Order: sequence, then structure tokens, then C-alpha cells
Amino acid sequence: MSRIVYVNGDYVPEAEAKISVFDRGFLMADGVYEVTSVLAGRMIDFAAHMARLRRSLAELEMDAPAGEAELEAIHREMIARNALEEGMIYMQVTRGAADRDFTYPEGAEPSLVLFTQARPLRDTAGARNGIRVITVPDIRWARRDIKTVQLLAPSMCKMAAKTAGVDDAWMQEDGVVTEGTSNNACIVTAEGTVVTRDLSSDILHGITRAAVLRFAREAQVKVEERAFTVEEARAAAEAFVTSASSFVTPVVEIDGTAIGDGTPGPVARRLRDIYIEESLKAAT
Repeated sequence: MSRIVYVNGDYVPEAEAKISVFDRGFLMADGVYEVTSVLAGRMIDFAAHMARLRRSLAELEMDAPAGEAELEAIHREMIARNALEEGMIYMQVTRGAADRDFTYPEGAEPSLVLFTQARPLRDTAGARNGIRVITVPDIRWARRDIKTVQLLAPSMCKMAAKTAGVDDAWMQEDGVVTEGTSNNACIVTAEGTVVTRDLSSDILHGITRAAVLRFAREAQVKVEERAFTVEEARAAAEAFVTSASSFVTPVVEIDGTAIGDGTPGPVARRLRDIYIEESLKAAT
């Protein structure tokens, strides 16, 4: 059965979905996106994703394609039309179609596209066994706090990991970890403290990251938001990543060095369980 996708006001089979070749998302990567996870047919952290969308649009001086109530209704309709029980909803907003020019066009109508991806989120190989990563130079632009569709650099880093025979890459600048290709990076010290990069324009302000840190503090797990080096990560007791698509996923190897005993650690496993349990309680 073909997926139903949403394109600028219409719900259509994916094979029939069309967007202008002059859309600035296609020509200029002039767009932003959000990915919301779905468990048991309900959305996780939707309000937080909408807040980040507002921020991204404001930073790029881009108009919203619809009000938040309408965007929520579209998400729910996408879940219903695709019978989505577990997976993701991808939403992309671009500045719209206009003749190619580097300056922002006047009067362009924003484009809005949504599609679903059915996939396991709770029971995954990464959660069970952990993932292996390499470190690579961070070659992205300077405004990583805006969730734009400019994803070629992370794709290149992800391909470097695939070529190396591992699962993902952690990007670093001057020996200091910024984040993963599509996730926030965290380590756990020998004392059990969770350490993750502090918020700035250097990293994406992860929605799952924020929730996990909140749950960790509520569970009396000490948290430090600060930069950490590649060497510190390799010597950590545990490591893990957070994202809407992976929740909390243990990292068991960095650059060929086993983290801890090379298996998912207790802090990461506990935080993953807490995140899933609390997110399901609050799902909408």
C-alpha cells in the first residue's frame, strides 16, 4: 500500500506528490524541518517540536505555512491515513517557489510537506547491542542550532562511518566533540555523571536531549552541560546518543576503542527505559 503524503494542502499517494522545481528548498536548501516520533499511534514531544520550528522559522525570517493547531491536525491526519503505530512523521517547510535568486523573494508562499516512516523505535539492534562510531571533522556551517534541510555535510560524515564499517560518526572541532551526524552526543563519567555539550549555535538544540536531561535530573543522575574532548569520550565509562529516531542509544565503541566493557552501560539503559516510559505517559 502506498503511503499518503501531504503537499501544500493535499493528501496524495506518494507517487503523485509534486513540488515546483523552483522551490527554494530544492534550489537553495532554504527550508527547515522537524521529525516527530510516534509510539502507539501517538506523538512524542510534539509541543517541543513546534517550539523549535517557530525558532527555526524566526531565525531564517521565514513565514509559517499554517498555524500550530492546523499543523497538529495535519500530523494527526497523517497518522490516521497511514495507520502509523510506531515510526516517524517528517515535516518540511521551505520559503516556497520563486525565480532563482540569492536574496529572499517577496510574496512567496511557504511550502509544506509531510510524510511518515513506519519503523521500530523501541526494540532496535542499536538499543540492544549499542552502536559503534568514529570521529570526523565537523564540516558544517556555523548555525547548527537552526534545523535546516542543509544535510549534505552530515550525510558525508555518515557515509564516512559506513565506509569505515561502523554505525555513525561523532563530529569534532579541534579535538572537542560537537554532536553526532543526526543526534546529540553524551558520555558518562566513572562517577556516573552524564556529560553533554552545552547549548549554543555549535549544536542542534535536541528535543530528545532536553527531555532525557530532565528525566536524568529527576532520577537523581548528575548532569553536566559542557564540552568534552574525543580523548575524554574514549576513556568514558559509557557513551550514548539521543534523538527523536533513536531515543537513547548506547555507544559501545569510539574510533575502535571499546567504551567501558564494550556493551551498553547501565546509565544509558536506565535513561532509555525512563524516556520511553515517561514519553508514552505524555504522548498526545
